[in-house]
Amino acid sequence: MIDVHSHVLPFVDDGARSVEVAIEMCRIAHRDGITHLVATPHANFKYNYDRDAYLARLAELQRQVPEVNLMLGCDLHLSFENFEDAIANPKRYAIGNTRYVLIEFSDFGVPRSILDSLYQMHRAGMVTIVTHPERNLVLRSRFDLLQELANLGSILQITANSLTGFWGEEVRRCAEKMLINGLVRILASDAHDLRRRPPVLSKARATAARMIGAEAANRLVNDYPSRVIADQLIEI
Repeated sequence: MIDVHSHVLPFVDDGARSVEVAIEMCRIAHRDGITHLVATPHANFKYNYDRDAYLARLAELQRQVPEVNLMLGCDLHLSFENFEDAIANPKRYAIGNTRYVLIEFSDFGVPRSILDSLYQMHRAGMVTIVTHPERNLVLRSRFDLLQELANLGSILQITANSLTGFWGEEVRRCAEKMLINGLVRILASDAHDLRRRPPVLSKARATAARMIGAEAANRLVNDYPSRVIADQLIEI
């Protein structure tokens, strides 16, 4: 399996609190069957994003856990400043050397210009992956907007433990509805720690398989994420 969204890089955001925690998170991922793990530090009002420094830190972590292939991305909060910088420097926030960029909204709202902003990012050469829309208060009550995001070309990624109930019943129901209606292309862990939010995908894959079948569930953790890290387009 391939996990394209995790906060495994230590000391950079609200994810791994130490090198030891980061190493153990990678080992948990490996035991769960994850072969590739993308470290996606936040870039938002609280955390600046220093790609060069993060690449150096990632290389050090990779030396400690050779059993998992690590890549760098970013969990990009779509503020005005970040949007302008992403348009000017589309590779700065991307997963590895691909065109794919994770886009994060707050849990309580979305920008009014959401569709136009994402359209402009696509025109600049990026492919946006909207992270955990099922956890967003507005998006989970606006299924029409979720469909518009998909129609625009954005990839919709739900959090693995949304399907298993960690975020509550409303979030779980929204994630299930998105799955059943074919809007989801990626399951990712959004891992932050060892216990509450670990880098585990297998439980959610099994849950998804009961709803949409094993083959379709495997595509969400294998086929589509592999296209992301290989910089191949995903059919919407």
